[in-house]
Amino acid sequence: MLVAQNATLSLWEENLEQLSADEEERNWEDELEVLSARLQEPVNINAATKRQLEEFPFLTDIQIENILAYVYINGQMQTLYELQLVAEMDRQTIELLLPFVCIKTVEGPSRYPSLKTVLKYAGQEVLTRLDIPLYTRKGYEKNYLGPAVYHSLRYSFRYGDYFQAGITGEKDAGEPFFALHDKKGYDYYSFYGLLKNRGRLKALTLGNYKLGFGQGLVIGTDFGLGKTFSMSASEFRRGGIRKHSSTDSYNYFRGTAVTVEILRFLELSAFYSHRSMDGVVKGGKIASIYKTGLHRTEKEADKMNAFVMQSAGGNLTYEKNRLKVGVTGIYYRFSHPYEPDLKKYAKYNLHGNDFYNLGVDYKYRWGRLVWIGEGAVGKQGYALLNQLKYKILTGYQLLLIHRCYSHDYWSFFGRSFGEGSAPQNENGWYLAAEAAPWAHWKFFASLDMFSFPWWKYRISKASQGIDGMFQATYSPQKDLLLYLNYRYKRKERDVSGTGGKVTLPVFHHKLRCRLAYTPGAFSCRTTVDYNCFRQQSGEGHEFEGKQGWQCTQSCAYTFSGFPLAVSVQGTYFHTDDYDSRIYASEKGLVYTFYTPSFYGRGFRYSAHIRCDLNKTFMFLVKFGQTAYRDRETIGSGNDLIEGNTKTDLQIQFRVKF
Repeated sequence: MLVAQNATLSLWEENLEQLSADEEERNWEDELEVLSARLQEPVNINAATKRQLEEFPFLTDIQIENILAYVYINGQMQTLYELQLVAEMDRQTIELLLPFVCIKTVEGPSRYPSLKTVLKYAGQEVLTRLDIPLYTRKGYEKNYLGPAVYHSLRYSFRYGDYFQAGITGEKDAGEPFFALHDKKGYDYYSFYGLLKNRGRLKALTLGNYKLGFGQGLVIGTDFGLGKTFSMSASEFRRGGIRKHSSTDSYNYFRGTAVTVEILRFLELSAFYSHRSMDGVVKGGKIASIYKTGLHRTEKEADKMNAFVMQSAGGNLTYEKNRLKVGVTGIYYRFSHPYEPDLKKYAKYNLHGNDFYNLGVDYKYRWGRLVWIGEGAVGKQGYALLNQLKYKILTGYQLLLIHRCYSHDYWSFFGRSFGEGSAPQNENGWYLAAEAAPWAHWKFFASLDMFSFPWWKYRISKASQGIDGMFQATYSPQKDLLLYLNYRYKRKERDVSGTGGKVTLPVFHHKLRCRLAYTPGAFSCRTTVDYNCFRQQSGEGHEFEGKQGWQCTQSCAYTFSGFPLAVSVQGTYFHTDDYDSRIYASEKGLVYTFYTPSFYGRGFRYSAHIRCDLNKTFMFLVKFGQTAYRDRETIGSGNDLIEGNTKTDLQIQFRVKF
C-alpha cells in the first residue's frame, strides 16, 4: 500500500508542479485537502457510487462503469486484488486507485446518518500556521501597518461525504491584527457549510463555495485540465458545487448553492452570490479590481471592500447511458460600473456594469472514444472547446483538443484549457499521445499550436506560437523512477525599446532530468534543470541567448516506531535573467504545495520536520533560506530586503478529535 500511495502522490505532485510553473500564484489548498481526506477516508469499493468514482481523474468512464458492473454482477469484492479482474483496468491505474479505496462488507441499503450520529462520529480538525520571517522588509520602517508574522487558523467539521463545515481566518504578513482596519481580528475570513447526498438533495452549501460546470467556459473556479506530462489526469470532471475552505481570498463565491436530482438522469443546480471585493473606485466607477487580498499599507487598506458583486445562475444536466448534456447560465453585476483604463492590447476586455454568460456542454462516449466539449456566449463574443480522447489499447492513448475563443469573449468566471489564463483571444489545436510499448517504459508527447487574433501583453499584433513537450519515463522497479522531460515553446514578443513597432519570435527550451528512489521509509530525489531563452534582436535579427540551470537534491526519511518524518532539500541555481528563471518545488506545509521560482545565482535549502505525536496531535516545522551570490539586496519598493539572504521559519500545529 505504501508503494501505491507513493506512486499516486508522486503523480499528483508532478502534475501540480507543471501546472504551477505554467500558472503562477495558484492556490491548491482545496484540492490537496480533498486528496488528503480521501487518503484518510478511502471509498468502499463495494458501496461506491458513480459520482464518487468520478472524483478520480485517472479513471475513464469505461473503467468506472466496469467497476460498478463487476460489483453488481459478481457481488461484493473480498479483496482489492479483484480489481485486476475488472475489464479495462491496467496495472498503472490500479496502483493510482489503491490508496483511495478499501474493501468493506455492505449489509443492506445505506441510510443517511442521523444528526446524533453525525455529531458523535464526525471528525474535527483545528489547523494553525505561523510564518516568521527572519529578515526585515523596507515597508516595515513606516508603511506596513502590522507585524511581519503571517498567521492562519482553520477549523473543519466533517462526516464522510455527507456533511462538512468550517471556518478559516488569515492574516498576511504586514497586516494589523485586532487593530486599525482589522478590528475584527483576521483580515480574511472564510466560512462554509456543505450538505451532500441527502436523497434527491445532492448538494447544499451556505457560505463560501466554488463552482465548476462543463469545460469551464462559463464558470470554472475549481481545478481544471492543464498542460501536463501525463494523461492520467486528463479525464478531470468539473466538480459542480464544492466548498471553499482555503486562504485564497479572491477565487470564490459567497452565498448559497444547491443541486437537486429531479429525475434519475436529470440534475438541477442553482446559486446566488453576494460578496464585497477589493478595488479602486474613482468618480463612481471601478478603475481596477485588486486580487492579492493584501492590506498592509494605508493605500492597500483603502481598496478593501470597495464594491459589491452579485451573481446568480444555474446548471441543468442530463446524463443517461453514453450521453451527457448540460446547460449553464450566469448573470452578474457590479455595484458600480467597471471601467478600467484599457491599454490597446486589452481593448476588448470586459467592462461595464452587468454581464451574462450561457453555455452548453456535452459528452458522448462511443466504445473507447470520448467526445467532450462546450460552446458558450456572453454579452460579448463566444468560446468553443472540444476534445476527443481515444484509448487505443492498454497503455496507448490519444488526446486532441481544439479551442476557439473570440478576441472579445467576456467571461469573468471562465477558466479553461489554453495558453492564456482566460478563455479569450485564442485559437489552438492540442495533440497529446501516451504509449507504453515496453515493460517499465512510458512515453508522452504533446504539441500545442495556438494563435492570438488580437494583441497580447508585450505583443503589438496578432501572433502565434507552438508549445511542444516530450517525456520518457523508466521505472524498472516500483521504488525507482527516472524520467527525462523536454519542452519547447515559441511565441512572439515586442522587441524592447522599439515601442511595439518590431515584434519577433522568442524561443524557450527547457530540459529536466529527475531520478527518484523510494525504498520503504527512505526517499531520495535528484533533479537537474536547464533552460535556454533566445530572442531575436531588432538589429539584424540576431539572436540574444540567455541560459539558466539548477540542481536540486532532496532526501526524506520516516522513522519506524517513532512519530517523526524528516525531509531536507538543497538547490543551486544559476540563471542569466528573469526569462531564464527556474522552478524548484519543495515539500510544503499540510494542504500546501510550494514551487518557488529563482533567477540570478545562489542557493536555496530547506528542512522539513513533522511529528505526529498520535492520531490527535501533529506538529510541523519548516526552515528555509535563499542566499544570492549576485546581489546585495532582494526585492524592491516596500518588499526590499537589505542583504543577500532571505530566511523563513514556518510552524504548523494540528489537532484532530
